[in-house]
Amino acid sequence: MDRFLEWLKRVDIPTLIIFLFLVALFVLAAFTKVSIPSLLSDSIRRIGMNGVLVLAMVPTIRVGTGPNFGLPVGIIGGLLGALISMQLGLAGFTGFWVAILFAILICFGIGLGYGWLLEKVRGQEMMVGTYMGYSVVAFMSIMWLMLPFKNPDMIWAIGGKGLRYTLALDKYFAHILNNFLKFKIGGFEFPTGLLLFFAGACFLVHLFFRTRTGLAIDLVGQNERYAISSGVNPNKARLVAVVLSNVLAGVGIIVYAQSYGFLQLYQAPLFMTFPAVASILIGGASIKRANIRNVIVGTAIFQTLLTIALPVLSQVTRGDITEVMRLIVSNGMILYALTRTPKEAR
Repeated sequence: MDRFLEWLKRVDIPTLIIFLFLVALFVLAAFTKVSIPSLLSDSIRRIGMNGVLVLAMVPTIRVGTGPNFGLPVGIIGGLLGALISMQLGLAGFTGFWVAILFAILICFGIGLGYGWLLEKVRGQEMMVGTYMGYSVVAFMSIMWLMLPFKNPDMIWAIGGKGLRYTLALDKYFAHILNNFLKFKIGGFEFPTGLLLFFAGACFLVHLFFRTRTGLAIDLVGQNERYAISSGVNPNKARLVAVVLSNVLAGVGIIVYAQSYGFLQLYQAPLFMTFPAVASILIGGASIKRANIRNVIVGTAIFQTLLTIALPVLSQVTRGDITEVMRLIVSNGMILYALTRTPKEAR
């Protein structure tokens, strides 16, 4: 009993409550005869496709600048990398990895500029990052119409210029990770390649924070004065963290797009930030502490709850209110995650 009480003190109670609600939804699904294997398949796929975007929050949180609300900045770099790969006509794993390569290069450059800007507004990074995301998306909404892409699969049929709102990836690298080593057990489908990529990204970030540079980032986030006295350059550490976050965002949107099967341009990047922030906060992180466990737990709970709540509740209500419920569930969880006071990570 004492051990149980000790464990209860360490666990994040709101996260535990959400987890129990998730279990209750599974039980309700069994009674409403909703296909549980299908729900699990969709949930696991959504975890893999959103996981890297949530992982992008870790570097900026650990360096002390808070969650990266400027996530669309990195996402734009990832979209540009994918568009260049499509323009070159590359398909399969070649197209996917070339898109990743271009995304990393572009996000590295964008991240340097974005990191410089955040250094000039110390203490207001989250607010400025939000407005920066809106500004970049608005600017790129104009540039998508002006950039010299000529691939007929990408441009408007009428006029012959300007990129479409949604670009299909069927001829390029759609589901390339999802289909890699996937297997089925009855109605349950396991996207092995997608989850291996997410696990690999988590492992690389974990290794990075064990290096000298990663430890310097941690030290700056915990105690900047002590970091300076230890010979660490806090400005450089923050810049590295912002660049890494942008690179992960760029890679993450390509992983998301290949799993979804489409690239979404114009205003779409704005809708990726708050779910990513909410996921890591629900996983037990705070605006000052985060680790890989928070990423995995938060992504799993957030995406599974969104996936399961809609079909199960629609069976209970027997009405066509799925879109209303999606908005209530997703925005309600985001509001909760951003307003609660989480425990500091141990």
